[in-house]
Amino acid sequence: MLTTLHATATLLLALSASASAQDAEPSVTIGHRGLHGYIGSHAGSTPREFRYGAGFYASVWSLIERPIRGFQIGLPSTWLTPDNSDNTTEPLCPVGTIARDNWPERGPTYGSVFQTVEGGLGYWAGNRFHYGPPKFSMNATPNCYSTEVASPGWPFFHSSEPLPDDMLGIAQLSNRLLIPPDGLTFQGTPKGELLGYAYMALPLTDARDDPQPTGTHSWTLFLDAANFKGPLAYYLPECWSRISRDYPFDHGRCLDSRPASGPVAGSMEINTVPEFLAKDADGTLYTRIPQLQFPVDDTGRTVLVRDVVMYSKDALWNDVLAWRRGGDAPTGAFKVDGMARPEIRTGSVTYRQNKKKITGINELATPTVFDGNVFGLTWGDDVVVEDGMAKFPTFFRDAGETRESITAADVPAKTTLRDRAFPGPRTSPPPYTAEPLSGSWATPGPAAGPFETMLLDGSTVRYCWYRFIDQPVFQQFQWSQKTREDLQALIVKMHAAWSIDGTYLPGSEGELASFDPALFVTPPKGMEHGYVPIVTWQGITPQ
Repeated sequence: MLTTLHATATLLLALSASASAQDAEPSVTIGHRGLHGYIGSHAGSTPREFRYGAGFYASVWSLIERPIRGFQIGLPSTWLTPDNSDNTTEPLCPVGTIARDNWPERGPTYGSVFQTVEGGLGYWAGNRFHYGPPKFSMNATPNCYSTEVASPGWPFFHSSEPLPDDMLGIAQLSNRLLIPPDGLTFQGTPKGELLGYAYMALPLTDARDDPQPTGTHSWTLFLDAANFKGPLAYYLPECWSRISRDYPFDHGRCLDSRPASGPVAGSMEINTVPEFLAKDADGTLYTRIPQLQFPVDDTGRTVLVRDVVMYSKDALWNDVLAWRRGGDAPTGAFKVDGMARPEIRTGSVTYRQNKKKITGINELATPTVFDGNVFGLTWGDDVVVEDGMAKFPTFFRDAGETRESITAADVPAKTTLRDRAFPGPRTSPPPYTAEPLSGSWATPGPAAGPFETMLLDGSTVRYCWYRFIDQPVFQQFQWSQKTREDLQALIVKMHAAWSIDGTYLPGSEGELASFDPALFVTPPKGMEHGYVPIVTWQGITPQ
């Protein structure tokens, strides 16, 4: 009898412990590897002479329902590298650079991580001022990812201080639109409107031998929005050639003197996505990521990229060179004879979560090339569409070596994942600041300012007006006075001839997105031509 009572008591205690364990609050952790993959399109081949420019029209929309912390996904963006296809054995990255010292899998040439122009539309984990829609940023890596250049003063978002004077690489061209270090903001809540942009190599300066051999390619960003059209800024040739100063193998192999490596087509890089992870009573792991959303048109498709064009020197280079030599001002419109339209292709996406392959997404959101060389997504019958936005899968379940996409109803309530909210952005991020001005920012220094404007992301931007050739990026070079004045004179003519409502890119079907009106500035009296606004500070000011 005692034995039986003891066994019964033991069983009751075990059952009680089991019930308590099931009733306990589940352990929910947060990670940042919730989704990875590339929703990509690929352009077919074009003749090598059509490698001096590349562009397309990309959709602009709010990818997430509300701003969250630690989130990074690029909307359709560009990828340009110099053509070094003649080199198959020698490393382009010298010892001491991040790529050479840390990424042996990119060898032996390291060509894919040597130099890149990879900016565009997107959300970056380092963004400080969040407001819902994406931002646009000029992001480039000129020296094997050892330095990043994203604006006339700053790298990719992670540094409060500007780049060192001798690493500045972007010259502001426009005298009408600011370039904040946290990216260009958009007006309203875009839901698939288009932004056209192209990087064009232009001969704004001559080749030179000092301090290292430097070519003539000034890769210039042209934009086509509803309220701004034309050139915004360009990468100085020296931005690319400086890596060869102490590494002679790279002489003549950088973007200052080489065309792009091949056709460009916009792709979405899914990089850093926060996730909640929790197990049910049986030990099965469930995860949740933020709600991603995509605009759908009247036919139920999502358009991501359209009108991909590669350019030869006939598009604009030759006209600008003739202009520099005393010819008439070109209109700025890219000529049809200098355009090649490659065939666009795509394929299924390998989505991963914590390195595990996810199943069930490609059937719901299928990458597709539509008629007219338009790249986007076709949605399955089960997709949820609300207010013109298709909802991407949010919940997932561990399935051995893979993860499977599931609905909210498939997630056990006791995991509490359905009710979890991702942390919002920080409320008081440190400002980007070059103040007090010193070095290249102060000598020869501004001609007017500072002035202030408040952007739609809630940040305040301070800027000063500089004579074009006096802006900080040029002060690192020992150029002759004639070289400086010749470039200054060309920009004066450019400001006079190329307005922000002209025609430059070839155009596209569909409505264009609009930039934040607070980004627009008017030159002070007497500085209408040949002066540019340079941002010196961006932060939150007390209201």
